[in-house]
Amino acid sequence: MNMMKTALVSGSNRGIGYACIQELLQKGYRVILTARSEEDGKKAVEKLKSFGEVHFHQLDVSDEKSVQRIAEYVENTFGHLDILINNAGINYDTWHSAFNADLEEVHQTLETNLFGAWRLAQAFIPGMKKQKYGRIVNVSSGLGALSKMSVGTPGYSVSKAAMNVLTIKLAGELKRKNILVNSVCPGWVRTDMGGAGAPRTPKKGAETIVWAAELEDKGPTGKFFRDMEEIEW
Repeated sequence: MNMMKTALVSGSNRGIGYACIQELLQKGYRVILTARSEEDGKKAVEKLKSFGEVHFHQLDVSDEKSVQRIAEYVENTFGHLDILINNAGINYDTWHSAFNADLEEVHQTLETNLFGAWRLAQAFIPGMKKQKYGRIVNVSSGLGALSKMSVGTPGYSVSKAAMNVLTIKLAGELKRKNILVNSVCPGWVRTDMGGAGAPRTPKKGAETIVWAAELEDKGPTGKFFRDMEEIEW
């Protein structure tokens, strides 16, 4: 019987997601890399093959049918999923303020950043409950913390604040099922979204995400972390 744990990272052909996959592979996990573009995803897999068992499947988290397809793929290929890292995120909307935001654009942000994570959680939680094990990590942001909320990036901030609420709700419902659900702020990271001036590397941004994915049974759940320390919502 193969006891290797299987992890899926959404939006993982580059940046923080890519760094998470590299770290998980080095730790001995089987990992499913996902991307909206099949070409980009397959290129990323080729670069990561030397680190361990990595698979690619196309995924658009804003598309219900795409989520259904990857859920069926995981069940038919691996039987279940142990770790879900909801990393896919878009639209750091610095050009918006709350009073002039393009609400259609905000809606698209919510479809990916909130509902995408929600769809994937709903797709994989039944299998996690059946095996009585699961770890869900929602990659959030300090900009979604109500205790620090200020002006700017309204669509992105609202989407991440809502993701944090989703974390709390799922964690409460699943805490007796050995399925731990936590939010992680990776910090300001040098990615396409974070920009070249950010102080953190993708590897540094991935550290706490992978740590939360590996929490022991009876570990913390329904919490918000940065640098492996709990922070305020």
